Amino acid sequence: MEVDFAKESERITANYSQDSGNLIPILQAAQEKFGYLPAEAMQTFAKFLKLPESTVFGVSTFYAQFKLTPTGRKKVVVCRGTACHVRGGARIIREMERRLGIKPGETTEDMEYSLETVACIGACALAPTMRVDNETHGQMTTKKVAEVLGADSS
Repeated sequence: MEVDFAKESERITANYSQDSGNLIPILQAAQEKFGYLPAEAMQTFAKFLKLPESTVFGVSTFYAQFKLTPTGRKKVVVCRGTACHVRGGARIIREMERRLGIKPGETTEDMEYSLETVACIGACALAPTMRVDNETHGQMTTKKVAEVLGADSS
């Protein structure tokens, strides 16, 4: 089933005034709806807000929360902060790459998983840590990676 991004984007803009200050909330709503920001949606938002497309694109690429390509159904984030690094975070990243067959910033071909790294998850006492969607997993080992992915895929 193909999504009509322009039509869906018009539904999103119906909830907002044409104030250019609504750009980020509109982009956030679209990101929530589509999982990323399709070009057609950004063009619709530019017209609605009477902004140059380059402005909409510039804002969407400035903030890390916005993605310009489709992401997986499950978002895996591995911490590479100091505490996690010292306690073996690099091994966790390598194990995730091996098991998923992708590098950070990529999505599996079946669109099931996207892998990312962040400077800090904010759970240093549990280092090394990773998050699958909104669930944080601490004191990770390569064996626990298999358990988390196994439990996640059931």
